[in-house]
Amino acid sequence: MIRVVIADDHNLVRAGLAQLLADADDIDVVGMAGDGHEAVTLATEHEADVVLMDLSMPELDGIEATRAIGSKSPDSRVVVLTSFSDRARILDALDAGAIGYLLKDTEPDELMRGIRAAARGESPLAPKAAHQLISSRRRPAPVDQLTDREREILGLVAKGHANKRIAHQLQISENTVKNHVTRIFQALDVTDRTQAALWAQRHGVDRL
Repeated sequence: MIRVVIADDHNLVRAGLAQLLADADDIDVVGMAGDGHEAVTLATEHEADVVLMDLSMPELDGIEATRAIGSKSPDSRVVVLTSFSDRARILDALDAGAIGYLLKDTEPDELMRGIRAAARGESPLAPKAAHQLISSRRRPAPVDQLTDREREILGLVAKGHANKRIAHQLQISENTVKNHVTRIFQALDVTDRTQAALWAQRHGVDRL
């Protein structure tokens, strides 16, 4: 029997998934979590074989919850189940330890196959997610697309410095800093300073 924990902050989604999985003779839903902390707790307590993990959740998001499960319940395999199919989130999820990445518009039979595949140690990927990964392999690593100056600015952004302070420290205009920051966002495929800072911290750019 495959022990499954469902982690999603929407009651209807959890209930719908539980009802769907109840029809499978080889799958047992042992817990349902409404936030990331609860997902980690349930996965650990029930020794879940598979955790279906939403990414957008309160308290602790799906990425950090996946990372925590990998540490506290290493035998539990996390399959992300989300509506997001952008490259950055896919790579972040897999980097955090997720074994698979499925989308919420997937067919019920495909979800079942994904859970069973994850339980066997395989990596179920939605076609859109697989396409994004293949595309990302064709591109240079994001940090390789940055100039030395941009890496320097990214490191300062990661330390929480505002554009004005960065401009003063590097003795360049604030407008020049803004242009560099825009280029950094494009290269890293992020949309704000917080995401850029998190990326920099994960990849050690804040220590350059």
